[in-house]
Amino acid sequence: MSDRFSYGGGARYYDQFSGEWLYRAGRVEGVQMLGARAGDTVLDVGCGTGKNFPLLLEAVGPTGHVLGLDRSPQMLDVARARVDRHLWPNVTLVQADATRFTAADLKGRTPDAVLSTYAMSVTDDPDAVWQCVRAVTYPGSRVCIVDMRAPTGLARLLEPLARLACAMGGADINAHPWTLLEADGAGVEVRGLRGGHIQVGAGTRGRSAADTSSALRTPHSGPAIHD
Repeated sequence: MSDRFSYGGGARYYDQFSGEWLYRAGRVEGVQMLGARAGDTVLDVGCGTGKNFPLLLEAVGPTGHVLGLDRSPQMLDVARARVDRHLWPNVTLVQADATRFTAADLKGRTPDAVLSTYAMSVTDDPDAVWQCVRAVTYPGSRVCIVDMRAPTGLARLLEPLARLACAMGGADINAHPWTLLEADGAGVEVRGLRGGHIQVGAGTRGRSAADTSSALRTPHSGPAIHD
């Protein structure tokens, strides 16, 4: 994650100052476009304080599971309090850097779907996050990336405020991480919200040469079986 600011330093107050009146729309749209189904395991990359958890748990139901991954112990402390408060038995929190995590960090679970909201633009290397996502998923896994860009059209009048909000949160408004999914995924759809300031990109993780090679070496490939 980026060293441009002390990520996690304001975790106790994050929910009060995160601008959910504006940015919740991206979370709601992102979970809808992700298309997770009952019983799925969903990885929430850069989960922060767990704001996506209620939406994801509604999608996957009691037989599904949510993995919340974040590098900040302070953010995860707040997320853990949220989980404990709601008595959610099917949420697992993982402390790991989004640019360097591996399948070994995921407690033996293989994600059927991956969501990242307003997190990849906070890292110094969004491409590294994307490569980690590719490495822990299988071809056909659903992926949704929600992040920010400068507003367009008439909303360009609000660009200074949008840039200020991103700067305060340590996000690079020019990172455009959903384009990584566009370039490397399949069936990708991108929707703009709030004057284009919020971008929601969703599609499936495509097959790579490495996947083809692995399939040739093993008689079966696909998602891991998990309880």
